[in-house]
Amino acid sequence: MALSKGITSQNRLGRLQSISRGVSIHIHDGASARMVATDRVWETFADARALHASSLERLEAGDIRDAAEKAWCAARRATDALILARTGGLPPTSSATSKAFRLLRRQHEDIDSALSRGYAERIRFLHGDCFYDGQCDPLEDTEILIRSTSEYIEGAENLV
Repeated sequence: MALSKGITSQNRLGRLQSISRGVSIHIHDGASARMVATDRVWETFADARALHASSLERLEAGDIRDAAEKAWCAARRATDALILARTGGLPPTSSATSKAFRLLRRQHEDIDSALSRGYAERIRFLHGDCFYDGQCDPLEDTEILIRSTSEYIEGAENLV
């Protein structure tokens, strides 16, 4: 992994593509993907699980907005771990995670659209609508999304 001012990926022709400011991430095409399952990957997944546990605690305490934000953070950390495992690079920001995940999904058929939708739901509804805008209704749907974040984390772990 090379450090630079832009997150990059290598396209199928071997050219680097800039996707954001931050860290360079080398994304391999599906045929030559090398997993980088290091301790840091599993530590990042453990952080995701701890954040999700914290979100459930906040939910039980009746703080849905904080629970939603912690569940979103858990999903982001699980996505970061998957990106780290596949590329050797860890995105420095949420927007860099989103961009790197989109590239990864396009280049790896084993990353299904359900995982991608799960990420998009959590960034939009948990992070944006509920936490930032205070629009958590219907509460039942928000609670389901918070609780099911454990399944999102498991789905990401299964791809490492």
